[in-house]
Amino acid sequence: MSGIKEIAELAQVSRGTVSLVLNGKGDQYRISSATQEKIWNTARLLNYQPNISARRLRSSGESVLPIIALFWSLDTRAVLINRFLKGLQQSLRSNGQEYEVLIQPYVGNQLHEVRSLLTGTRFNGAIIANPTEKDERYLKEVNPLVPLVMYQRESDKYASVNVDSYASGEQVARLFASRGHRRAGIIIPHVSSRAIHLRRLGFIDKGRELGLELEPRLQVREDFSEQGGYQAIRRILQEREQWPTAIFAISDQMSVGALKALHEAGICVPDDIELVGHDDDEVTRYTVPSLTTVHLPVEQMAEACFGLLTEMMQHRLQEPVSRIFDTHLVFRQSCGPFHNEFRDA
Repeated sequence: MSGIKEIAELAQVSRGTVSLVLNGKGDQYRISSATQEKIWNTARLLNYQPNISARRLRSSGESVLPIIALFWSLDTRAVLINRFLKGLQQSLRSNGQEYEVLIQPYVGNQLHEVRSLLTGTRFNGAIIANPTEKDERYLKEVNPLVPLVMYQRESDKYASVNVDSYASGEQVARLFASRGHRRAGIIIPHVSSRAIHLRRLGFIDKGRELGLELEPRLQVREDFSEQGGYQAIRRILQEREQWPTAIFAISDQMSVGALKALHEAGICVPDDIELVGHDDDEVTRYTVPSLTTVHLPVEQMAEACFGLLTEMMQHRLQEPVSRIFDTHLVFRQSCGPFHNEFRDA
């Protein structure tokens, strides 16, 4: 396997310059962008892989394990990280080799600022969760030196683990139509996310096909939080004569706030308005009423991310692989089940 010496010879620069660039210190030491790009291109051409274990051994003398980094965005979607880590822990237990896990928080739209993602100086492979559309464009343009798996996103460049978000939205629209609803609302997290965009689009397209009225004023965007769901309901209820009879909240977090706002307004769920969430968070079993929701198989998807990443880290998988999981509705008290004739409409 090629190292710093081979890269320096081919790029016609010093070994020290190569070392600085590959460790993410090129800008700090004022190495020109052209030289940095030449070094990165040469490293990729030679299939250079950073030897993190050797570096750590030199610095501490301790035995070391391969490191997997989990990049998780710093917003309220962090509620799902517990379920993801549960699935990851199950994979670690059943795997024959030990790994260390590094949690790497990042700010949405600013993934480009995490230099270690390109250099591979801190970990041997990474799972990227919840990137924004801007972050996705950035990842498409760069070539990291370590293998990546995209969680909850599609990619033709990297391995990915995803669900059919469009179909998830369609499921909820079919449910509402089957239960005789004609005016429906939708609460949308105000974030840059293709997954959420597809859930919304699937719900609206299938809803219109089945005769649901989906007026623009009943399609409300708010903060991705319980408070956001609460405020969304306050906005929807402003016109008393035009209330929807069913609402799809594309986040269980927002559903919790929505239930509180409906209760304060004296509106009974499910008798007056039926409500469906998305994700199947643990809290949905304990809301009053308990929440009907779309089950997102987070734990199983985490296991798949781990499996793909370790296959790539061990050079047993070369081409990008996509794993698609199914979602399904979990029926509780906030919305009843399908009428059979509409289940597959």
